[in-house]
Amino acid sequence: MIDLNRPSRLVLLPLLAALALGAGCAEKTRYGDARGVETVTNQFGSTDLQMIAESMTRSMLNAPVVAGGNLPIVTVQEVKNKTSEYIDTRTITDSIRVELQKSGRVRFAVDAAAMEQQIEELKRQQSEYYDAKKSTEIGKMVGAAFRLEGNITSIVKEAKGVKDVYYKFNLQLWNVQNGLLDWTDEKEIRKTTSK
Repeated sequence: MIDLNRPSRLVLLPLLAALALGAGCAEKTRYGDARGVETVTNQFGSTDLQMIAESMTRSMLNAPVVAGGNLPIVTVQEVKNKTSEYIDTRTITDSIRVELQKSGRVRFAVDAAAMEQQIEELKRQQSEYYDAKKSTEIGKMVGAAFRLEGNITSIVKEAKGVKDVYYKFNLQLWNVQNGLLDWTDEKEIRKTTSK
């Protein structure tokens, strides 16, 4: 038990005040520019994601299958991560899908990852809780004419305090009916860190 007599209290109070002050100043949080170049590490980051999404979107919008104005219906497959690091590839395809959707020149059908939720919603609307005249009918989904898929790979080299990381992102748009490749492009990124 601590004896809080007068002499020990005089020593303990400044110590507690210093600890409280130090704990309150340990971290600072601030907002940054989400579009600013991020160079914290040479691992895949937000700037890389943004560069890939912008490059792929711009390229695909100029492809004849999209530029022709026929509003192709596309389903998005998961991008395969063939790198040695964890990359949430869904965020890449989500960003590309958002930009393509905003353009008004591409429509998207439900993808494989969301199909289970789509089927569950259709089944739910067929229950006795819904007015049959106002619920969505089963068998009316529209199939995609094109399948968007891709992969990301990397090559990592280290020597004498220098680490070089090379990323290559490839995306393809396949015609579902005839199996032909209608568009493809790639984006390369190199990041070098010196100690």
